[in-house]
Amino acid sequence: MDARQDSNDAGRRDEVREVAREIAGRISARGVYMRGDESSDDIIAIEEAIERFEEAVESRGGDLRMDEPPRGHRGEPDDPRFQLPARDAGMSAAKYVERLAQAVDKIRTPRRKS
Repeated sequence: MDARQDSNDAGRRDEVREVAREIAGRISARGVYMRGDESSDDIIAIEEAIERFEEAVESRGGDLRMDEPPRGHRGEPDDPRFQLPARDAGMSAAKYVERLAQAVDKIRTPRRKS
């Protein structure tokens, strides 16, 4: 490999890290705890899982602006299932993605009438 190729690879890695930081910042701004040690793949997986969650909320008539509170505030969604699940400080990215998938399943399952 020549020096030019090494430089290109390093530039791509820097770009990927910068994009991952930006995405992590947006996720954090939505109130999701980010430890700072997540890999780029972890960050993308979390972002995609949040997008699936939001799509599920919207498919059930939820309003994301109303259901997701500003950072540091408790939300009061129309349906408690519509609030973005929290990520605990010790929770791995994979576990959080799993938590989001479970939340999506709950949203998509019709509620039973009492």
